[in-house]
Amino acid sequence: MKLGRISREGIDGPEARLVAVLPEQGRVVDLRAAERLRLIGRHASPEAAARLAAATFPGSMASAIGAGPIFLEMATEALARCGDDASLELEGLTWLPAVDPPVVRDCMAFKEHLSNAAARLGHEVHPTAYELPAYYKASQSSLIGHEAVVPWPPYTSWMDYELELGFVIGRSGRNLMPEQAAAHLFGVTIYNDFSARDIQGREMQLNLGPAKGKDFATAVGPWVTTLDELDLTDLDMRARVNGEEWSRGNAGSIWWSPAELIAYLSWGENLQPGDLIGSGTVGRGCGLELGRRLQPGDVIELEVSGIGVLRNRLAHPEAGGWQPTPRSR
Repeated sequence: MKLGRISREGIDGPEARLVAVLPEQGRVVDLRAAERLRLIGRHASPEAAARLAAATFPGSMASAIGAGPIFLEMATEALARCGDDASLELEGLTWLPAVDPPVVRDCMAFKEHLSNAAARLGHEVHPTAYELPAYYKASQSSLIGHEAVVPWPPYTSWMDYELELGFVIGRSGRNLMPEQAAAHLFGVTIYNDFSARDIQGREMQLNLGPAKGKDFATAVGPWVTTLDELDLTDLDMRARVNGEEWSRGNAGSIWWSPAELIAYLSWGENLQPGDLIGSGTVGRGCGLELGRRLQPGDVIELEVSGIGVLRNRLAHPEAGGWQPTPRSR
């Protein structure tokens, strides 16, 4: 099943809705609306049907996943009985980030990317990368959805995309082993970790993770595809800029498997339903590796087989903001 989040106009303004996506039919089904119709068909009052449907299908993907297997069971039931009556055309929708995670973590799980990036920057892959699947925690507040415009912060002149998978956690876990961790994965989305390379390079000399270099925008979408529809060892991954293919890779080239990433991240930490884990960039999956730079107004499309296409356009650079004055040495 493909599940996404859109914004629809409600009584009090725009509100988030969960949708089941049927791309081959060119439509989505508003799951809350479908469930309300299903309940009315079973003689619930309109008021009770609306209340129960909103509880079953909240606007939060993380909250819905947290309900456990009943979430997909109820979505299947709503689709089977009232999907047509609650459907919307796929075109023209306002997409939200496919998941609203409690925590966002982004890993470095593709060796080719590490090797290529290190070579471009004139050094070798750090030995610790062979020992640990490194990651950093990213900002939830800067997540954007399919077709959203990517802000260009005033502090950078070097913008880049990153072609990644996004692993969505399905249930809580801590101190998991890889053979246990696989069962904690709910589905996969596309993850574009936009990067301001110039300030990222300066910040990370201080032995801390990226901050301004990453936290202005991460695109997630267009929706989440559940595992029953995917072969994680063979997903074709491509990136296009203004229609020209820049990057191509395959999920099967991952160095640390999804189960190993989940197990490592759970080591001494609690994973929660809806948590989002970036895979890291597939080999040759960013402009840095290719010696190419994005420009204002560029349209970036990331495509992953079995999932879909995540499309975003770069804004023009912002002006203003405070720039620190260097302190005396």
